[in-house]
Amino acid sequence: MARFSSEQLHTFAAVLTEGTLDAAARSLNITPSAVSQRLKALEQASGRVLLQRSNPVQATESGHVVLRLARQLAQLEADAELELGLPGESPMVSVPIVVNADSLSVWFLKALTRVPAELNAVFDLHRDDEQYSTSMLRAGTVMAAVTATPEPVQGCRVEPLGSMRYRAVTTPEFRARWLPDGVDVASLRAAPAVDFDRKDEYQHRFLELLGGAGRGMEPAGPRHYVPSSQEFAEAIRLGLGWGLLPEPQCGRDIADGYLVELAPERPLDVPLYWQRWRTSSRILDAVTEAVRSTAAEVLRRPDSAAPA
Repeated sequence: MARFSSEQLHTFAAVLTEGTLDAAARSLNITPSAVSQRLKALEQASGRVLLQRSNPVQATESGHVVLRLARQLAQLEADAELELGLPGESPMVSVPIVVNADSLSVWFLKALTRVPAELNAVFDLHRDDEQYSTSMLRAGTVMAAVTATPEPVQGCRVEPLGSMRYRAVTTPEFRARWLPDGVDVASLRAAPAVDFDRKDEYQHRFLELLGGAGRGMEPAGPRHYVPSSQEFAEAIRLGLGWGLLPEPQCGRDIADGYLVELAPERPLDVPLYWQRWRTSSRILDAVTEAVRSTAAEVLRRPDSAAPA
């Protein structure tokens, strides 16, 4: 929109990325007063309040619309510079992406190493549960997401990546103590379990697989909350409780006898999808191809590979 200048939009995005006006001023190499003036001019031009002056600052509902515009403008400028053969004269281009913790731990970083260096991309990764990550796409905070949501967010396209297979595991010692008479819903509900955080429903979903959906399937025993993928796996390996681990993360420990499966015939498969802005972009195309090829090596094959 002509009423918004490129300078104002870049400043607005920098403020939300950095969290404060002072931090944005440092990143842009301008004064905080200049940042404040640009934001004021942007809000006057839009006729809306765009920022909540909290710490860190947050976008209002209208601000999310402007942030999405600012991100898209930065992406288009970066693509134009690449087409013109000017990457050496340009700063690195930040590509914000939201990824679930297990994908980030197991395979996603490998995908990013496959993005050609000449694209001058750096990655601003956000971590959120795959059931909730599309909210960042709607807000304009990120350009792409690994998500469990197959329905495309407005302005985005989606394609299946495959399924992450999870195994319910614990240590032999834990099983001998807490599950001496075998694995069933009642004994698992009473035994200590490990959850990633309070959004984590995988242990609950496994109990539904084991005993059927309905009341009484939720875990009822002591809960350990360990909000880090590597430490979550380590908590299970150390015998703090039982839990669901990605197959690539626990397969060797199962084979070596350090972990035992609670129900080998009942794995939990979680379909994952790649959602990205529909706008044509050389950088996003390259990231998409890297994500697609790496996911094909790690995840179980999706039912369909055609993007929506």
